[in-house]
Amino acid sequence: MLGAAGLGQLLTGRSAIASQVKARSRRVLNIFLHGGVSQLETWDPKPNTDTGGPFRAIPTTVPGLHICELLPYTAQQMHRLSIVRSLDTRNGDHARGVAEMTTGRPRMPGVEYPHLGAVAARSLMPEDFPLPAHILIRSSPGGRNVESEFHSAAWLGPRYASMALYDANPPKFEDRPGEITDAADERRNGIRQRANERFLMRRRTAETEAYNFSFSQARELLANRHVFEVSRESAGDQERYGTSQFGRHCLLARRLLEHGVPYVQVNHADYDTHHENFDFHIEQLGEFDQPFAQLVADLADRGLLADTLICVMSEFGRTPKINKTYGRDHWGTAWSVLLGGAAIQPGAVIGKTNANGTEVTDRVVDHGHIFHTILRGAGVDSLGEFEVGGRLFPIADPARQAISELLS
Repeated sequence: MLGAAGLGQLLTGRSAIASQVKARSRRVLNIFLHGGVSQLETWDPKPNTDTGGPFRAIPTTVPGLHICELLPYTAQQMHRLSIVRSLDTRNGDHARGVAEMTTGRPRMPGVEYPHLGAVAARSLMPEDFPLPAHILIRSSPGGRNVESEFHSAAWLGPRYASMALYDANPPKFEDRPGEITDAADERRNGIRQRANERFLMRRRTAETEAYNFSFSQARELLANRHVFEVSRESAGDQERYGTSQFGRHCLLARRLLEHGVPYVQVNHADYDTHHENFDFHIEQLGEFDQPFAQLVADLADRGLLADTLICVMSEFGRTPKINKTYGRDHWGTAWSVLLGGAAIQPGAVIGKTNANGTEVTDRVVDHGHIFHTILRGAGVDSLGEFEVGGRLFPIADPARQAISELLS
């Protein structure tokens, strides 16, 4: 807990959150479908072909645009979203795919680039923003999983690294011992601040700055813990998002975006369907479809979609060829990503694949183009540079550019 004076100052910071949102700062929401979601069971269906599988293509709210029947709720939001159907990343490795899609750069040994969330946080975070600017929402940790990797801020520094929230729960807070009064807590913090100031007069490093920022952010989190409490949402909202873990994660994402968090990533896993691809996609997309569509609708209804760039991506797609166990394997040659909101043209389709989805026939793009497009759509000059420690670093891969026809 905090002293009265400190709490008052931090609640003033809380009021600043609302004013910053009203100032129309932009945000990024990344829904990452880990494992490699099938483009054929989502954004680029090929019914009645040798690769199409058992599902139909259904119409959407965009005339002439069809997506897979496993996404009926999302189909009703497609006038707010757009599809890129022409990714060719030439990769079938999970770890490499996650790294390349979230950094926009080729993965190379010994070289680390900032995650999209770190770049968005550095570019979009208002000055003195009291909350973490790069938040990852995922299931409980346990064992090695590529979905938990590659959220490094690299040379941007720890200030822009991700904070993970598990199972839609708020961060774990340790309250101040009851025997320490508010006044004593304030005196103790004052002593710490004065000691820090004297130390920094003699020695100021990136490490000391990171420590001071972390301590300050911890105090801000205590004052703003309510932001992370999904239970504060109305019973109606909680019912509309459903009882699944992904539904709760989407509701928490909405709450964070409403409070101005520049980058929120929601992970949804288990799309690595080498076996029983169709049954698994029925189950996984059954969890994904309604909460995601509800989130898009809510952002639009609350006036946030115009300033929130949405992307739904994976590390790669899945093979058009159906294997002997009714699965689809890893496929980086012709697959899809969903984008929408902010400066993305709504209702657009970029690129196309051939009749059975085995190759791109128009407007080939890769992870670098998508990275540039996300940043440009969120109002970031992706061709610019960051200055770090007196050195200049390109914000995105200089060899790529945004998909210009997708930007409004």
